[in-house]
Amino acid sequence: MGVEKYPEALEFILHWGEMGTHWGANRSVAQVHALLFLSDKPLDAEAICEALNLARSNVSNALKELQSYGIVKRTHVAGDRRDQFVAETELWDLFMAITAERKRREIDPTIAKLVELKDRMAANTDLPAHVRDRIGRMHEFISTLTSWYEQVRGLKKSTLISLMKMGAKVARFIPGYAKD
Repeated sequence: MGVEKYPEALEFILHWGEMGTHWGANRSVAQVHALLFLSDKPLDAEAICEALNLARSNVSNALKELQSYGIVKRTHVAGDRRDQFVAETELWDLFMAITAERKRREIDPTIAKLVELKDRMAANTDLPAHVRDRIGRMHEFISTLTSWYEQVRGLKKSTLISLMKMGAKVARFIPGYAKD
């Protein structure tokens, strides 16, 4: 894909790279993802390097990272011995893959640490009550959020989309709900 021929594509790739830095991803990783997302055919690492003017090492690292998230896959093209790469283009599947990986990398270790702290706090009588309370509430909150996430991700995509489109209207199904 000759990105330089399509200013809108280039602008999207540059913006996605910038946004990636705000979301905790490396700019090169986000730009490689954006290029593959926009591409209508698999691209090899050299084509990615040329299109984005990135070093081969940056592209290799980006491809490994994107594959670990499950949003880029290696594929092969008949007659070509090089590895080719394609991005997940179904937006809902892309969102769910990123969410699952972020949970695994960021939330799960936090829950494990909070469980460890909860166990240690039970034996520490010197710990101030407010510290015990706040760590306990954080553990309960993140555990509840994680439980909700696990339940929601088990729903069919069509149900999830309907639920999202309902927005705050879903609250009317909660007993005792009163509109402010």
